[in-house]
Amino acid sequence: MSSLLTSPMVDLDSGAVIAHPAVVDSTGTLRAAPLPMVMELPIGVVLSGAGALAPLHEALRRAGRHPREAILLLTGPCQEQHRRLLRVSLDGLRTIGYLLGFGGVGSDGMSLDLVSDAAPYLVALDPELVARIPGDHRAIAVARAVVTLARGVGAHVLAPGVEREAQVAVARGLGVRLAHGPLLAPGPDGKVRVPLPVTDESPAGIMLGPRVQELLIPAVTLPAEAKAEEAVAAFGQEPTITSVILVDEFQRPMGSLDRSRFLLSFAARYGHALHGSKPAQRLADRPRTVPRTTPAIAAMQAAGRDSARVYDDLVVTDELNRCLGIVRVSDLIRQVTSARS
Repeated sequence: MSSLLTSPMVDLDSGAVIAHPAVVDSTGTLRAAPLPMVMELPIGVVLSGAGALAPLHEALRRAGRHPREAILLLTGPCQEQHRRLLRVSLDGLRTIGYLLGFGGVGSDGMSLDLVSDAAPYLVALDPELVARIPGDHRAIAVARAVVTLARGVGAHVLAPGVEREAQVAVARGLGVRLAHGPLLAPGPDGKVRVPLPVTDESPAGIMLGPRVQELLIPAVTLPAEAKAEEAVAAFGQEPTITSVILVDEFQRPMGSLDRSRFLLSFAARYGHALHGSKPAQRLADRPRTVPRTTPAIAAMQAAGRDSARVYDDLVVTDELNRCLGIVRVSDLIRQVTSARS
C-alpha cells in the first residue's frame, strides 16, 4: 500500500485541502489524517481477491478510520479477460464504503472504456501527461478527452504532479477541479497557496453573476437523527433563520427544513405531540445542493426546477458533498439583476 501523492489534494477553485496522501510510519502503521486519505493500490491486488485486501482493511481499522474515509486510487492495466472480475471486486469495495478512483488515465496503462465501464468517483490524469502541459497541444487534447469522459460518468478529475502555474491555468480551463504536486505543497506555515484564476471579465462571464461561494452564509445544521423539537428550538433562537440543514457525521446534507413549512406542521392542533419527539427527518425535504463554484444564474435555474420550492435555501457543497453553508434565492436574484442592469 503506497501513494503517488506527495502533497495534499487541493480544490483549485477554493484552495481548500480535501484529502491527504496516506502515510505509513516506520512501524508499518497507517497514520490517520483529519481528512479523507488517498491510497494507491495496484489493480493486481484487487484482482487477487478478498485475502489480498485484508491488510488494507486491518490498517484502516487500526488507524480508527472507516473505508468511507479512504479513496483507493487503482493503478496499472487490466487485461480483457479480467474485466468481469474487476467489476465484481469494485462493487464489493463500494459496498464496504470505499471511494474508488483510477490513476494514470490518458496513458497506455488505463483504457478509457474501462474507466467508463467502472464509473469511478475519481479519475487521475497520467502524471507524464500533466508534465507536458501546457506546451504540448496533443497532451492537452488527451486531457480534454479524459475530462469529457469523466464528466459523462460523474467522476472528479485530478491533475497530479503540478509544478507550474501554467499547468494550473490549463487544468482549470479544461474543467479540472482537483490537483496536487510541488506547486501546491504546504508552505512553512502549513498553508497551501493556489494561484489565483484569471478573472472572467467578458460580457458572458459577467452576465452569469458571481459564484455561489461568494454569496455564502453560514448554515444552521443539526445531526440527521435530531428530533423535531430540536429543530423547533433552533428556529426559535433567531427569527432570521430560514432553514435548518440536517447533516450526517461527515457534514453531508441529508435533509432540509424550510422554516415556514416546518413550523406550520407544529401550528396545527396537537402538532407538537405528533411531531416533537419524532425525527426531524420525517418533515424534511430533499436538500437542494449546488457546488460552490456554480454561477449565480445557474443556481437560480436550479432553484426554479421545483415550483413548490422556488424560494427554498440552496445548500452549497464542496467536492466531497459536505455542507459549506447556504445561499438564499433572494440574494441570487439581487446579484443577477445587478449584473444585468
